[in-house]
Amino acid sequence: MSAKKSAEVLIGGRVYTLSGYEEEEYLQKVAAYINNKLAEFNEMEGAAHLSADMRATLIELNIADDFFKAKDTIEKQEADIERKDKEIYDLKHDLISNQVKFEALEETISSLESEKKELLRAKSKLEASLEDALLGSLDLDDGAKRKTV
Repeated sequence: MSAKKSAEVLIGGRVYTLSGYEEEEYLQKVAAYINNKLAEFNEMEGAAHLSADMRATLIELNIADDFFKAKDTIEKQEADIERKDKEIYDLKHDLISNQVKFEALEETISSLESEKKELLRAKSKLEASLEDALLGSLDLDDGAKRKTV
């Protein structure tokens, strides 16, 4: 655990010593936020006529309002991140599934191409055999015609 730190800050024209485990820069940032809220409130019409307790309560309500709005924004962003994480997971799953299908199709294509080559070879052999058979029968016919002449 880090050491406790102190910082003097100016809030509403008064100097306060804040202590905590945060850096001085952060404590100054908190004080600046409070000063901005005080300035916003003091700019409102009729704020000067309110009691100190009422002003403090209204400023606290404004700060609480900021807190809950920020918290709501964070919750919405977290839900959005969660939704996007699920979408990314689903897309990765689809990608892997499509890659597996693609690889299977590539194997099928390769197998069909091999089968096509074999069939073309067989076709060529059959055509050659048929040609030989036809030429052989023509030779026989020519020989038979020669004998009868």
